[in-house]
Amino acid sequence: MFQVQATTDYLLQRLEDNWIVGHFANNRLASVFQPIVAANALQVIGHGAYIQCDPDSKNFVSPWEIFSLGTEDSMLVKLDRLCRTVHALNYFHAGSGPGNLFVNVQPRLLESVKDDHGHAFAKVLDLIGISTSRVVIEIPAEVNRNWKLLGHVIGNYRSHGYRIAANHSGTGENWMAELGSLYPDIVRLEASALMGRFGARTLVDSIHQFGASVLVCEIETSQHKAAALQEGADLLQGRALGVPVRAVEPSVPVPAGNHYPAPSENYRQRSFRGSPD
Repeated sequence: MFQVQATTDYLLQRLEDNWIVGHFANNRLASVFQPIVAANALQVIGHGAYIQCDPDSKNFVSPWEIFSLGTEDSMLVKLDRLCRTVHALNYFHAGSGPGNLFVNVQPRLLESVKDDHGHAFAKVLDLIGISTSRVVIEIPAEVNRNWKLLGHVIGNYRSHGYRIAANHSGTGENWMAELGSLYPDIVRLEASALMGRFGARTLVDSIHQFGASVLVCEIETSQHKAAALQEGADLLQGRALGVPVRAVEPSVPVPAGNHYPAPSENYRQRSFRGSPD
């Protein structure tokens, strides 16, 4: 872990259970992971990563609360790198198998880093022998308001081999066509919005037409899950399928079956639906 420590300005510590924490502003930051499930076979294909203060606490702390501690842009960048490093060390060293790591990005970070987004994290992944193709970068919905920034950020991350998840912002068909021109690998839809939306299947079909998978997130109830399956979602995420926990068990499918195969080191899937670049 010595080489990885050199990539961050904050202390990394391995606990007795081999879980990695990072020290920032008198807090110990650890990872919790929430399963992401393939809808067609209900198999775990990856996990969403979130930051938790004090790994011994049962209280879930959102990444936005943690990032509010980064009051200056330079500090925010360093905090983001620390969090992603902690996530990568915990996820890929915890027997994740072929699982994919989904990490979100703080909107302020995307604005403060002018170019080459994802370069520093790619170095960390290289040090631990992991391809960037096993990481999905979740672009926050706030960036949808700045089309130029959205395109720039997606292009930067894609140039390093990451896969990209964009958020649907509830705008019209023209916006969806423009989003399709950026070729995200995944488009995220909230379960509650999907249930109350007229023409939800048409929206899902339009996303599929430009080659992206549909991830329905925030699935809190069995009704949410049923609606996501009915409307043709490809990936499912939410507390009804599994809560964020300090563990990675992708070898245990939900509820049964095999995992998606891991992409090879020199191959990057464009879509979780099987459409290659």
